[in-house]
Amino acid sequence: MSTISRSHKNGITTLRLNRPEKRNAINWDMTHTLAEEIASSAEDQDCRCLVLRGSNGHFAAGRDLSDVSSDTPFETVLENDDAWAAIFDTLSGMNKPSLAAVEGYAVAGGFTLAMGCDFVIAEQSSKFGALEMRGGFPAALNTAVLSRLIGPRFSLELLLSTDLFDAPYLHQMGLINHLADGSKNLESIVRSKATSLAALDPLAVKLTKETHRAVSSLPLREGLTVGKHLNALLLCGGRFDVAKQLHDNRIKSR
Repeated sequence: MSTISRSHKNGITTLRLNRPEKRNAINWDMTHTLAEEIASSAEDQDCRCLVLRGSNGHFAAGRDLSDVSSDTPFETVLENDDAWAAIFDTLSGMNKPSLAAVEGYAVAGGFTLAMGCDFVIAEQSSKFGALEMRGGFPAALNTAVLSRLIGPRFSLELLLSTDLFDAPYLHQMGLINHLADGSKNLESIVRSKATSLAALDPLAVKLTKETHRAVSSLPLREGLTVGKHLNALLLCGGRFDVAKQLHDNRIKSR
């Protein structure tokens, strides 16, 4: 049985971590497969939204490091970490939305994986935490991810803690988009959100995500300049009729 299962329906590609006996802890085989599947989804024109989730009531209980020992060659370890880092590079750079559907535990590497997605929908009893500090290990990739999502005080609180944090607390931080009351409600919210995202115009999503990445490190004035130039180019490039129709529809709906 594959440790990563893939399904596709109505423009939505779902990748499910499938190692329930280990609470979906991500071993080396899963790391490489997940990296390949995410990269494939990023290039798949039929994929309009990517959903990541776990099986058997949990998202992922971190990375399973049982494949490595003191005798493992450095090159082998680095190859695996190259694949692990590639997951987040692809999620960050892909021009279609990604969504993490979380229940149960999303800790250590599982926490990083959830935070690497554009959107997070979590069942309100789910638990999150870096937890690397329990073993005296730095939260390496999670540091790069969290430092771009929230301010330094909250990100360091999470990264330097050995505690678990509940979903409502992370929702208050802005790390979770929507909370769900139970598994059925989680399914409903995930389905609704993914369907809405998959229905969006792919070019508009691509340009929005690219612009979002580009302006995130710019001062406001330069960001506005990028935005106004994009608007002008789109309106002069054949999207005027679409923009006018959307404007007219908004007027009629008032």
